[in-house]
Amino acid sequence: MASPTGPDQGRAALLSAFSCYVLWGFMPLLFMGQHAVGFDAMEILAHRTIWAAPVAFALVWFARQNAQVVAAFRNPKIIGLLAISTALIGLNWGLYVWATTHHATLEASLGYYINPLLNMIVGLWLFRERIDRWGWVAIGLAFVGVVLQALALGRPPWISLILAVTFASYGVIRKKVAVDAQAGLFIECLLLAPFGVAWLLWLNQTGAAVGFDDPVHVAWALANGPATVLPLVLFAWSARRLPLSTLGFIQFLAPTIQFGVGVATGESLTALRVASFAFIWGGALVFAAAAFFRQRAARQALKASAEPI
Repeated sequence: MASPTGPDQGRAALLSAFSCYVLWGFMPLLFMGQHAVGFDAMEILAHRTIWAAPVAFALVWFARQNAQVVAAFRNPKIIGLLAISTALIGLNWGLYVWATTHHATLEASLGYYINPLLNMIVGLWLFRERIDRWGWVAIGLAFVGVVLQALALGRPPWISLILAVTFASYGVIRKKVAVDAQAGLFIECLLLAPFGVAWLLWLNQTGAAVGFDDPVHVAWALANGPATVLPLVLFAWSARRLPLSTLGFIQFLAPTIQFGVGVATGESLTALRVASFAFIWGGALVFAAAAFFRQRAARQALKASAEPI
């Protein structure tokens, strides 16, 4: 539930939410820029896992959540769950980097349109949450969009589906872990970092690494840290202060920007793919509108119950 906010804090929370989704939307340009100067997808992922860790640690330090991190490492159940979430987010990051550096940004953006609709199905399945008729309409429209995308590609949209499933599964795991977002992210970065270090050492051994070739490449590599952590922090801060209906609208900003980036960089946009995205956008609009009206009805009911009889 969103925390109560005054006008100034409400505006700040709205700006924070817009900022995080804009950053996520333009993130493909960071990976494309690195790819253009010689980084391959795996080296980008390695730098992302390594340089996100110190940024995440700084946030944990300032939030005074060090004790949470220590306590988590002493709890096998928590570390086990975070190991699973780490594997899921590592796969998600890796596939997303590969997609954006191999002219598949449109397919990647489709995955993040599907994600909130998939969350509804997961909520019904695992948490016995109710889906109203408009939720089923949104899911149905998204399903048609996925089928059309498969026809347009000549294969199932694996990138979209894997990105959506891994991120939804990641959300389920993190919902079950009794660790704050910042502390949990830092632990995940710590678990991922050794793999990134090992990969960079191997690349250096074979002469294939480019991240430390010159100051420009170093700057590209280091940019992965704040680019990974900053949007997550902005999201966590705004999510506590904004209604879910507001976030429901804003969350579609990121894949829309990603879609624009894909089109602007020359990815194929056939009539069938346009039709596919039209159905996906329709599902997203129904989802967001239904969330808005549910939240408004809840506020009105709360106001009515508080009025003296």
